[in-house]
Amino acid sequence: MTILDEQRLEAAKQAFSTRRVPKAAIRGVNSARRKPHPGDVVLARVEEIGRLRRVELPTGRKSTLYEGDELILTYGNRYAPDAYEALIPNDLGPCDLAAAGGLASHVVETNLSFADEQRRPTKLIPVGLCVGQNGDVLNLSDFAISAPTSSASKAPVITVFGASMNAGKTTTVAGIIRGLTRLGKRVGAAKITGTCSGGDLWKFHDAGAYRAYDFTDAGLATSYKESLTTVRTHAHKLVNRLNADGCDVIVVEIADGLHQQETAALLQDLSFRALVDHWVFAADNASSIAIGMTIVNTYNLTISGVSGSVTASPLALREAEQLTQAPIYSLQELELGHAIEGWMDHQVLALPVLPTTKEAHQLVAM
Repeated sequence: MTILDEQRLEAAKQAFSTRRVPKAAIRGVNSARRKPHPGDVVLARVEEIGRLRRVELPTGRKSTLYEGDELILTYGNRYAPDAYEALIPNDLGPCDLAAAGGLASHVVETNLSFADEQRRPTKLIPVGLCVGQNGDVLNLSDFAISAPTSSASKAPVITVFGASMNAGKTTTVAGIIRGLTRLGKRVGAAKITGTCSGGDLWKFHDAGAYRAYDFTDAGLATSYKESLTTVRTHAHKLVNRLNADGCDVIVVEIADGLHQQETAALLQDLSFRALVDHWVFAADNASSIAIGMTIVNTYNLTISGVSGSVTASPLALREAEQLTQAPIYSLQELELGHAIEGWMDHQVLALPVLPTTKEAHQLVAM
């Protein structure tokens, strides 16, 4: 073990992914060349600036990277069809910055448009795995939030999933949070799968979430390549935490699309489905709705509403309305909260009378 002095540790840029790990808990680094485990905390040096030129700090600020910078990151796999597929390397040899949120990994596939004129991933040289006072390697799971195994009170759970990446899932979740908050509800939000990044959490908070967590709070760097048991356990943990926090309604986001392996597994898992009271499907176009609803029907899920980026286009919306019997809601309708009237018990939400179209526009502008 190499001891890290206070000045060097203070100078290291800590990534969002490791925000729950206090720098004071890091005593030194272990450079033994063993295979890292998902969630292991690593100190790495920037060797060459590539596609990702900034790293997200725990505050959400994006810090510009310079060659020679030392970063506190976590190891994990990444699934992102519009960016990278990355896998945990077999040892502590050179690797890549696979996500700006702070993921050390080995990029195996790159979306050509993301390659940005064939620029390679930002290259890292791991200094060593971060260890605590007793010499044990630190892992995100060591600093996970505490939560009861079950909760006596159960807030209604709305789960948003989508056709693909960029289908408008996070925007849909934020719209639902905004609408419920307008109605005076304490809304809890949780993103239960995906890749470490603060963008979605900040959006939940901006929309008015009373509490918001993601899988990194539960101890996962990412959910890609994790077992269904692990993902399900962490999902239950986050929902139980939000119930313990006293939330009136909980909104959950499942990342990526229907074809992604962890998403597909969760949607078919009876234990996870028992958590959910209402399902919302987000789609980016009419074809996605047609294919998505066909798949959803095979899972025997009842969809309370459809939304997503498809609703931004009046023409696409008209096409979509011909392809599903489920009600389709625009972002504006979600932000007002009245769309949820058809999903949930009136006594739970105490919904007021629907406003006129003119009043709706005025409310959204507030």
